[in-house]
Amino acid sequence: MNEKPMNFDVHPPREIARLFERAGVARVQSEPLSFMALAVLAGAFIALGTLFFIVVVTEANFGFGVNRLLGGLSFCLGLVLVVVAGAELFTGNNLMTLAWASRLITTRALLRSWVLAYVGNAAGSLGIVFLAIWAGIAELGGGAVGETAVQIAGAKAGLGFGTAFARGILCNALVCLAVWMATGGRSATDKILAVLFPITAFVAMGFEHSIANWFFLPYGLALGSHGAVPFAGVVNNLAAVTAGNIIGGAVLVGGLYWVAYLRKETGQAKE
Repeated sequence: MNEKPMNFDVHPPREIARLFERAGVARVQSEPLSFMALAVLAGAFIALGTLFFIVVVTEANFGFGVNRLLGGLSFCLGLVLVVVAGAELFTGNNLMTLAWASRLITTRALLRSWVLAYVGNAAGSLGIVFLAIWAGIAELGGGAVGETAVQIAGAKAGLGFGTAFARGILCNALVCLAVWMATGGRSATDKILAVLFPITAFVAMGFEHSIANWFFLPYGLALGSHGAVPFAGVVNNLAAVTAGNIIGGAVLVGGLYWVAYLRKETGQAKE
């Protein structure tokens, strides 16, 4: 019996674009409870990667660049879990704009999916905040982990709106490129390797991820003394970074790839 040979090549970019079209349609048609469960998992996964980052960079003495590199590698845990184990992450789902631009899903369906993913992600992240506090993770290293968490949250809350917005754009451009390449992979190894470099890069360069910040900021807020992490700064950061993430993922990655690969196909389909 002749067996079909296994294909170890990654999907080409045009086929990846088509995969995202189909995935966008599937997401808006998915059963709401299942979708929300996967969104909660995604938030928890990203929060676990965020907590891992905090622990790794605490009292690291390898120099600024190497410390950031190690922190970025540890943060990759979150997106590796999302793409390999399977979950619905708001920032990655910004690539649903390929299906929207091809008129396969409506604006209302797109926004509903984004809102559900965001709410579920935030709930998952906050759940890990609660568990991390209950588990006493901040006490590790003689309390150094907690001090690091508060310092990081305070720095994020102190960012101006424009700075946080720009860092959000840059962050989700890299996150969506990681998701794009992982989608092109055919094996778990392909997907993990596709995640490592873009995610490590965005963390090392200090870009801002809205779902990660749903862990960073509430965790620091809960641990810090009065005023260490200003609540107004928390709100400002989450608003600016969320908006920036949408631009970086939905427009700079999803929009431009649609123009490059699907625009003419959509036009032909209308004729």
